[in-house]
Amino acid sequence: MNPMDQAAPMFTAAEIGALHDVLHEIVADGATPGGVVVCGTRHASGTAPGERTVLSAGVVSPFTGPGTPDEHTVYDLASLTKVTATWPLTGRALDAGLLDLDSPVREFLPPMEGAMPSAEATVRQLLSHTGGLRAATRFDLYDLTERPLHELICHELMENLPGTHRYVNRGYILLGLALAHVHGRPLDELATELWAELGMDGTAYGPVRQEPRVAPTERPEGHDRLWGAVHDENAAIMGGVAGHAGVFAPAADLATYAEHLLAGRESPLGQWFRMSLVPQAEIEPGLQRGLGWILGAGGSVAYHHGFTGTSLCLAPATGRYVVVLTNAVHNGAAARTRITPLRDCAQKILAAG
Repeated sequence: MNPMDQAAPMFTAAEIGALHDVLHEIVADGATPGGVVVCGTRHASGTAPGERTVLSAGVVSPFTGPGTPDEHTVYDLASLTKVTATWPLTGRALDAGLLDLDSPVREFLPPMEGAMPSAEATVRQLLSHTGGLRAATRFDLYDLTERPLHELICHELMENLPGTHRYVNRGYILLGLALAHVHGRPLDELATELWAELGMDGTAYGPVRQEPRVAPTERPEGHDRLWGAVHDENAAIMGGVAGHAGVFAPAADLATYAEHLLAGRESPLGQWFRMSLVPQAEIEPGLQRGLGWILGAGGSVAYHHGFTGTSLCLAPATGRYVVVLTNAVHNGAAARTRITPLRDCAQKILAAG
């Protein structure tokens, strides 16, 4: 029997206790106003829900009131957008023959004239952050009236040789634009359809309605606090819908998503997830990049983080996962690094077991 088709081992009381303690410690330390952790397992059948334990601490935000966050509190996922919207939609487009992993992305964008160096990066390279595109993203410096965004990005010179790993938002922005082009439909419409099929009814591209269950993020200097509006400045310039950022979701939906990813052969999404765990490039000793996902602990853990203080960590062989949602940029971007102990705890537990 395939290990991914077996019942996953439940989290022990000690493991749950460790996650609980670290979550409360980072909240007490002021790293984030509050947060939610879901530790769960894949069901043996690959279709029914697995076991879930929900942990929470702190408040959604002192700005919106004293309510405690729970699995239905909606957080700005930031770069988890890459693996909850763009990556799964890319897998579907590959299956449908609308994209090709090893073809240049320019083949899946509107026709462009002139030299377009960055358009030569392949879909595989963009997924694995090995396309050589510029890393610094400042769309506020672009003249978006001059030509379409995809042309402005593609016209830029590459910053690294293709094949070298460097984390770049531009690649997923181009993938999002390519997905919209090959389908002839907006990216958010494609993603909403996908999430509905997966049972992720609380997941959406922003802006989302300002209400107590939505966790605010940062207060940019001279502006109102961001509440229901995307934190990422470049996604905001794109109207809140982008391939690299812009998605809002509750922990319950990410738990459902994790169960689909871990479903193995019984799920097309599970099959795409397994394909994506083949290392494509070394990030640093001990860490590899798959298609989208970071592979740690000898490949036993796959994960991705979001700038706002979010993480999704999975152990494919054991069928266990940990969702971490916080709004750790609430008091400034520097605070997000202080949730590292929680992320490390989740990965250590999954790697051990």
